[in-house]
Amino acid sequence: MSTPSLADQMAAHLQAALQPTELEVLDESWQHAGHAGANGTGFGTHFRVRIAAPQFAGKTRVARHRLVYDALQIFIDQGVHALAIETR
Repeated sequence: MSTPSLADQMAAHLQAALQPTELEVLDESWQHAGHAGANGTGFGTHFRVRIAAPQFAGKTRVARHRLVYDALQIFIDQGVHALAIETR
């Protein structure tokens, strides 16, 4: 049995923390080769999160993004360099 990808691990954390109705976590690291924070592998540093969750109701865009950042802080601490967040 293989280890889940970092994107899958991040999705599991978001699922547990926010119970989203829509969720997509994409590893876009390959698009950032040679940029700051890239690790040379093309994986694991730059992600796009598309998410909709009931907890976002009535919250500002900044507050919604903060919820996502808080749920993924462990990954940021471990070297995720960038998150592009799209909330609905």
